[in-house]
Amino acid sequence: MPAFKTLLLDVADGIATLTLNRPDRMNAFTGQMMTDIIAAFDATDANDDVRAVIVTGAGRAFCAGADLSEGAKTFDYESRDDRPERGDKGSAEYLRDGGGRITLRIFESLKPVIGAINGAAVGVGATMQLPMDIRLASTEARFGFVFARRGIVPEACSSWFLPRLVGVSQALEWCYSGRVFAAQEALQGGLVRSLHAPEDLMPAATAIAREIADHAAPVSVALTRQMLWRMLGADHPMEAHKIDSRAIFARGKQADAKEGVTSFLEKRPAAFPNKVSQDMPDFFPWWPDRPFA
Repeated sequence: MPAFKTLLLDVADGIATLTLNRPDRMNAFTGQMMTDIIAAFDATDANDDVRAVIVTGAGRAFCAGADLSEGAKTFDYESRDDRPERGDKGSAEYLRDGGGRITLRIFESLKPVIGAINGAAVGVGATMQLPMDIRLASTEARFGFVFARRGIVPEACSSWFLPRLVGVSQALEWCYSGRVFAAQEALQGGLVRSLHAPEDLMPAATAIAREIADHAAPVSVALTRQMLWRMLGADHPMEAHKIDSRAIFARGKQADAKEGVTSFLEKRPAAFPNKVSQDMPDFFPWWPDRPFA
């Protein structure tokens, strides 16, 4: 695994744990953190030993939002030359939001992603969670879509993700007010799956990851992740039927399907042989390229 400046990445027993690691700054988001997170997901996708990814934060915060050390010009990216997400002026890449680059990369992940939200998760600390598949929170966690209170707007593709996760009314209330709210409200609003005492959060996240890593075919999980997320934008169930049919047909011919049935009949754990790095069906990816423009 590559070395990172703002996070830790550990792989053990099929589970990758990505820890945002600027605890002295409450894991505040920087351009370097954006670069590191994207590289980390490139690494987990390329590693067949990784069956699931857990994302959490070091210290008392998950991510307290953008690093505000630049003061009034924090969000004036055009006047800053320290933003690695900014492309050449005049190019289509020039205006891209760094949080959005992260969420799009997580959206493309071939491995399931579990958020273990251990503390404050504000601004991009809240929006970067949205493309994670399952989110668990500590009872000490706090959340806030605080953009309107900073004079900006929601970013990181959250105008697409958040209403799909919690409904448009709840999304608008949280974004209009910009208030910071407790973990219990996040649970009631559908933002997180469950709440846990701080010491129980990582064991609970690991138990979910362990269930996936130990019992599910990695190629099936990779396909399923993209099928379910991408069908959120489909305009008719026929679009799902097309992909379902191609995937069932393709998977049925592969060794994993034979092993899945045989192991069930023989009442033994399955040992799925197919690998995400080399055995994805030939129709994958089925969606068109979407260049930034």
